Amino acid sequence: MSVIVTDTGFTADDWQAGFAAPDAVQEGQGVELGPDADLDHLALQLLGAPIVRIRFPSFSDGRGFTLARLLRARGFKRRLRAVGHVISDQYAMARRAGFDEVEISEDLAKRQPQAEWVFRADWTEMDHRARLRAAPETAAQSRAA
Repeated sequence: MSVIVTDTGFTADDWQAGFAAPDAVQEGQGVELGPDADLDHLALQLLGAPIVRIRFPSFSDGRGFTLARLLRARGFKRRLRAVGHVISDQYAMARRAGFDEVEISEDLAKRQPQAEWVFRADWTEMDHRARLRAAPETAAQSRAA
């Protein structure tokens, strides 16, 4: 079994229709992509998919983050899931890249409990852009003092 991680913590997987490669997907199924997928050839197939799952073969392979960002930039608005070797430290990055959720193994969930993932769920406040937005206010406040 696997565990789904969202901004609210761990939950059971509610997707029941399964996943298939883009060339073998049947109506209603989700599409599963490897980190080396060529979005130029798959764009039309993916836009109609109810869910796309992108595999991460290791936590040091960041190609899935790029795929997620490209999919969102090309108009994919449905459910986007990372699966595989994504660790809690990468959760904020996964959300900023466009993933809605992360699918992890029960073993990883035991080693990195829910609290570690939820701690990173405030991903919009913990990025460099949030600090840059706050910087001008801080500078203006120090000049006024």
